[in-house]
Amino acid sequence: MLNVDNITLHYGAAQALKGVSLEAKLGQVTCLLGRNGVGKTSLIRAVGGRRAISGGAISLDGGEIHKLRPEQRARRGVATVPQGREIFPLLSVKENIETGFAPLAAKERTIPGEAFEMFPILKEMLGRRGGDLSGGQQQQLAIARALTTRPKLLLLDEPTEGIQPSIIKDIGRAIDALRQRGDMAILLVEQYFEFARDLADRFYVMDRGEIVASGEASEMKGGEGEARVRRWLTV
Repeated sequence: MLNVDNITLHYGAAQALKGVSLEAKLGQVTCLLGRNGVGKTSLIRAVGGRRAISGGAISLDGGEIHKLRPEQRARRGVATVPQGREIFPLLSVKENIETGFAPLAAKERTIPGEAFEMFPILKEMLGRRGGDLSGGQQQQLAIARALTTRPKLLLLDEPTEGIQPSIIKDIGRAIDALRQRGDMAILLVEQYFEFARDLADRFYVMDRGEIVASGEASEMKGGEGEARVRRWLTV
């Protein structure tokens, strides 16, 4: 389980996160919702180790990880699918996926079959350069790369951004399948309300660097609860 406890984060004099706390449990999809610029990506970077926090603590399975370097967190089981995907455009699909081998012992350096079961198009494109794929295919590639690290915690930063509807459905099915395995905690950052609502077990809403609402998924499905969450997402 991921536990984020009262963390703060600064970019110079600007404070991006203000006492943020949340949990992401094994076998569940925890959704973090909010408009652009409210601190969602800063939180993902803090958990993954790409930005140092100014205060508070981040723990995984009861052990603090916030002082670890990103590669050390990866070895502990943290994997990120970043906003914008960040695939290597000149490497082949196969080579992009194999960059996920970095935190693994030599005997574990194989591409998991589930990556191709979820996204069969990637198996057909192993020799194609990553930069030649469509945006949706690149997103599938980024998820496959993350799965190759055998994560305990999967961080997904707006996986539906700029993606065609058919691939959004494929990504939704993949996230649901990973949840059902029961051996992974998934923290999903999303602005697309319907996508988050249909996948979430629990949700948090951010505004101006703070958690302003949270609850069980049932509270997002109809009535005043759904209306309340949608208000926080309205520009």
